[in-house]
Amino acid sequence: MAVQGAFVYLGCYTAGAGGHGEGIVVAQREPDSGALTPLGTVAVTPAPSFLARHPDLPVLYAVNEVADGGVSAFRVVANGDLTALGSRPTGGADPCHLAVADDGRHLFVANYGDGSVTVLPLDRQGVPGERTDLVRHEGHGVDPQRQERAHTHMVVPGRNGGPLLAVDLGTDSIYRYELDAGPGRLVERAPRVHIAAGVGPRHLARHPDGRRCWLVGELDGSVLAYEVTSDASLRFRGRVPASGRPGPMQPSEVAVGPEGHFLYVANRGVGTIAVFALDGELPVLVAEVDSGGEWPRHFARVGANLYVADERADLIGVFRVNPATGVPSLVHEAVGVRSPTCVLPWTEEHGARSSHAHVA
Repeated sequence: MAVQGAFVYLGCYTAGAGGHGEGIVVAQREPDSGALTPLGTVAVTPAPSFLARHPDLPVLYAVNEVADGGVSAFRVVANGDLTALGSRPTGGADPCHLAVADDGRHLFVANYGDGSVTVLPLDRQGVPGERTDLVRHEGHGVDPQRQERAHTHMVVPGRNGGPLLAVDLGTDSIYRYELDAGPGRLVERAPRVHIAAGVGPRHLARHPDGRRCWLVGELDGSVLAYEVTSDASLRFRGRVPASGRPGPMQPSEVAVGPEGHFLYVANRGVGTIAVFALDGELPVLVAEVDSGGEWPRHFARVGANLYVADERADLIGVFRVNPATGVPSLVHEAVGVRSPTCVLPWTEEHGARSSHAHVA
């Protein structure tokens, strides 16, 4: 490649994880229109189902969602190519999410298969070292098929030194951890946040004001509202359905728009993006638009555009968001990508933090 500009990196499932992608794909983004032009696979790596970036360095991280879980790190170069920096085992099974601490010194990984959280130190170039901790959750939930054991689904680093939140679908819990940065170990802060039985918490989104957050329940099709207290605990405020459409559905991604006025939820099964207003105590559904397929697994907002990855339809939907109503409208033909599972926008300003609304 010899292209300059803004890019979008796309994670996927590969053959070993039930998909038919090859690795991480890059697409060039036209800043004015938001149109995407796929440029090809830039990293062949097993099941890079979730991607994250370093807050200050041009380094991209991918989980390798396989039984012997791993993470891979890549340097992003000006033309969009990726240069491998190394990979590390997580010590857990089927990692599905990862995030970098605000100070850029540690990488946290959620291992879905065995309900654990991995800590990896990062050097000054953003390269991960050997893991310094692996914490496994114990217990199960009420659903014998999906909650037979712990299943960590997301890790959310604390802001300004606050606790790390680990969302666990299998035990209906959010665990809170302090990071002892010296040895790189996690210390649990009790009590953990107990979610109603059978919710199956998946992903969490925080409001820019730091005082509110919302959680999607994969198993009961819900959006749960919380107040973030002064000690970084979560106080439950109420529950609303994640979709107004009939039929079985599973919420996947949730994010707050950059202006803080609207909440977006992807609903698999019914194939929609639901838009909620955040004016009151609980989110209010104001619109629900077709995502372009039935299984929108992930999305990301960058500028006025919303990019939606539909895992089963093999496409990325390109939407433009109305700033007044918050409602996305399809503006370009869908982009074909095999088994896409994650969308990570990237600008050529490598040192700047990502401008998309995704919380991880």
